[in-house]
Amino acid sequence: MLRFTFLLSLVFFQCVTLHSQDRLSGKSFTSRSEVLARNGMVATNHPLATQIALDILKQGGSAVDAAIAANAFLGLADPGMCGIGGDLFAIVWDAGSKKLYGLNGSGRSPKNQTMALLKQKGISEIPPTGALSITVPGCVDGWFALHKRFGKLPMDKLLSPTVRYAREGIPITQETSDFMEEHFRDMVKNDESGKHPSFEKRFMANGRFPRKGEIFKNEELASSLETIAQGGRDGYYKGRIAKAIASHIQKEGGFLTVDDLATHTSQWVEPISTNYRGYDVWEMPPNSQGFAVLQMLNILEGYDIRSFGFGSARHIHYLVEAKKIAYQDLATYCGDPDFNKIPIDSLCSKRYADEKRKLIRPDKAGPVTRTVSSGNHTIYLTVADKDGNMVSFIQSNSGIFGSMEVPAGLGFVLQNRAAFKFDQGHINGYAPGKRPFHTIIPAFVTKDGKPFLSFGLMGGSMQPQGHAQMILNIIDFGMNLQEAGDAPRISHRGGNDGTVNSVGEVNLESGFSYESVRELLKFGHKVGYGYGVFGGYQAIMLKDGVYYGASDSRKDGQAAGY
Repeated sequence: MLRFTFLLSLVFFQCVTLHSQDRLSGKSFTSRSEVLARNGMVATNHPLATQIALDILKQGGSAVDAAIAANAFLGLADPGMCGIGGDLFAIVWDAGSKKLYGLNGSGRSPKNQTMALLKQKGISEIPPTGALSITVPGCVDGWFALHKRFGKLPMDKLLSPTVRYAREGIPITQETSDFMEEHFRDMVKNDESGKHPSFEKRFMANGRFPRKGEIFKNEELASSLETIAQGGRDGYYKGRIAKAIASHIQKEGGFLTVDDLATHTSQWVEPISTNYRGYDVWEMPPNSQGFAVLQMLNILEGYDIRSFGFGSARHIHYLVEAKKIAYQDLATYCGDPDFNKIPIDSLCSKRYADEKRKLIRPDKAGPVTRTVSSGNHTIYLTVADKDGNMVSFIQSNSGIFGSMEVPAGLGFVLQNRAAFKFDQGHINGYAPGKRPFHTIIPAFVTKDGKPFLSFGLMGGSMQPQGHAQMILNIIDFGMNLQEAGDAPRISHRGGNDGTVNSVGEVNLESGFSYESVRELLKFGHKVGYGYGVFGGYQAIMLKDGVYYGASDSRKDGQAAGY
C-alpha cells in the first residue's frame, strides 16, 4: 500500500530488539513482541482509534461496537484512506452461535446510468476521479447491519468520541501526513489542482494539506455523524446527507440519485474457506478478491514450504508463481455474483489446485497473462471482546481521497470504486446497479471449529499475496503474531494491478538476502529490491483463552488490550 514502507521498515529493523532466527532456518530479522490480554483486544492503524475501541469494550460494548467506533474515528484521522463515503467488508465470529458471518457492505453503480447513455455522452471509460467514478457508499449501511445483529451500545455512544475529536481537533500523524503529501504531488503531476474546489476547501486549508503535528478539525463531519447517530441508517441514505450527495454528483455530471442511496442494502454472505495444513482459512466471496488467497494456499500446500526456509529463493519463487495463477483467475472470474455465475467451489477446490500446480516449474518464472485494476488505499482493524466475539473489519475509499468529490457541508470524500470495464464480455463489465470488483478483504482462521486468528493486510493487489504470506509465516515458519507481520514481504506486480510485463516484477522488501535475489534472477524473475507496495497488517490471535495482538511496524498503529 505504501510506496515508502521500505523506509519505515528499515528504521524499524534498526530499532527493535526481539530476534527471530531458529524457526527461520538461519534467516534473521528483528521484531517487537506481541500484546497479550484476556478481556479484550484491539488492533488498528492509529493509536487513538485503538484507545476509543478499548473504551467501548470497557463500557460493555461488543467487538462490533468497538470496530464501528474505531472506524468512525479513522474517517476523521485518516480521511484519504477511509470514511463514510466508502465501502466495507467484515467477517464476524459470534461466540454465542459459534459461527462466522460475512457482511458485504459494497455499493452499486447508479441504476439509471446505462452504457448507452455513457456512450451517448462520449464517455469511453470511467475516469479515476470525479462524479462518474462514484458508486453508492456502503459503509454506513454496513455499520447498521452489523450493529443490528451484534451491537450492544447505542450508535450515538459509538460515534460521540469522533464527534468530539472532530470539533476539538486532532494532531495529524506522520503516516497520514506522508500520504497527503504524496497525493498533493499526484495532483500537481496530473494537473488536478483547482479542479475539485469542495475537496480543496475541506482538506487543503491555506492551499495545502495539514502536516505532521498540526491540528486538524472537521466540524462538517461531526455534524454528519450526529445526523447518523440521531437518524440511524436513513439519516444517511434518505435524509439531508443523501440529498447533498445526489445533488453534488449530478451537478458534477454524474447520475447517482437519492433513490440509488435509499434502496441500497448490504448483504449477509457465507464466508468461503479452504483447509491449509489443518487450519481453516476464511475469506469473503466475490465481488471481493478473497478467493485468490484460498487458491494460493491450495497450490502452496503441495510444497514443503517450511523446509525451503523463510526468504529462500524457492519460498519466494513458489509464492510468486502461485500468485500469478490465482490472479489470472481474479481477472477472469471476480465480479458481482448477481450478474455472473462464478464457480467458486471449483476454483477453491484441492483438485483444481493440483492441476494448476502442474503449470509451475521449479526453476523458471512463468508469465503474467491477465490483469484487472484495483484501488490501494484502505484501513483494516480487528477487535475481540470479553465474550469471545471477534470481528475482522476492512473499510476503504479505494484511491487516496477516492473520487476527490466532497458534497457541500458533509465533511467527507466519496469513494471512486466504479472501476468497471466497458467491455461487456468482461466479468467486471459495466452495468447499472452493479457492484464492482473489490480489493478489500478481511480474513479469519479457525482451528477445529474454534476461532484462532482474525487478521488483514491492506494494499490493493498486495492483499491476497499478503494474506498468504501471513499464513505461511505463522503456520509454516512458526513465527509469532508480531513476527509474522514484521518479517520482510514479497510483492509481485503484474496480475491485478494493471501491468503485464512478461513475468512481472518481484519486489522484495529490505531484509531478503542477495543470495536469494541472484537465484531468482537465474530463474528468470525480474526483481526489484527495497521498494514496492507491501501493505499494512493488524491481527488478533486467540490461544488458551488469551488474546494476542499485533500491529504492523510499517504503520502508525497500535495493538492494545485489557
